[in-house]
Amino acid sequence: MHGEYKVPGGKLVVVDLDVDDGLISNFRLAGDFFLEPDSALEDIDRAVNGLPAETDATALAAAIRRGLPEGTTLLGFSPESIATAIRRSLSGAADWRDFSWQLIHAKSVSPRMHLALDEVLTAEVGAGRRGPTLRIWEWDESAVVLGSFQSVKNEVDLEQAKAHGFEVVRRITGGGAMLMGKGQIITYSLYVPAELVKGMTFADSYAYLDDWVLTALRSLGIEATYQPLNDITSPAGKIGGAAQKRLGNGAVLHHVTMSYDMDGELMAQVLRIGREKLSDKGTTSAAKRVDPLRSQTGLSRAEIIERMKATFVSLTDAVPGDITPEEYAAAEAAVASKFSTDAWLNRVP
Repeated sequence: MHGEYKVPGGKLVVVDLDVDDGLISNFRLAGDFFLEPDSALEDIDRAVNGLPAETDATALAAAIRRGLPEGTTLLGFSPESIATAIRRSLSGAADWRDFSWQLIHAKSVSPRMHLALDEVLTAEVGAGRRGPTLRIWEWDESAVVLGSFQSVKNEVDLEQAKAHGFEVVRRITGGGAMLMGKGQIITYSLYVPAELVKGMTFADSYAYLDDWVLTALRSLGIEATYQPLNDITSPAGKIGGAAQKRLGNGAVLHHVTMSYDMDGELMAQVLRIGREKLSDKGTTSAAKRVDPLRSQTGLSRAEIIERMKATFVSLTDAVPGDITPEEYAAAEAAVASKFSTDAWLNRVP
């Protein structure tokens, strides 16, 4: 069995192994990481060989850590990343290039339509009618997008939102409210089979699915990193955040909104951002936490998106795609029955 795991922001971890009578055997670790002393490679192999094949990632990492000589240095990887590669090998996980990807950058639609398309396209991937897809959003309206479990009255000043032209909508993923001004954000969605993130913890899958965009941002001179659970950040401040939803049919929705430009005063007026949320961030102002892509690059929104698209294609061989008429129709029906209804918006008043 063979498994690979690219550590987000780190190195490639590669494992090969057999399973005999329910136990891991002939285990070999490889990769482009750094390890001192050299002999620790054999110590890791010995620590894994003989473990039950059903050993979970936490126990695998603990066994590897116990087997390391005192003073061992691991650079670009960790016992946890080795454990993830092992679990991916044992579960038959797929890699990015094991799929035929589509990249969609389609016409502008309303905020509600974007949220409906996320639900529809994820379901289509799970049903096998669509292959894995990256979709870049375009819209010419402004919205406050609430997380699935957030309270409307606790998160949004509805009068200020209306006064400033922000529609309030709710998505199917969890996480926090996003102030998404037209022309001021970059949002993308990934619709992927669960096989792509097999063997990973929920938290690890966030960073894994966004590693490509970190590569794109770094190519623009931004020191982008991933801050668990779901933030893309830089030394200058937070850039954006991710959210995820796993459907019962085996598909995963993973979407990200990054700030291209922002009005900190407007954010404070429209969003009710409490002290408790900021208490672990070391700041009293949400606006001060965010540093937009425009100020970090000096590039237009379109130029940044083009670099993102080029990076994704280089890593996945994605081809241009589009949303089908049937998918648009299904999304319009979902807007009417769900995403435009008071019942959905106020599911958590």
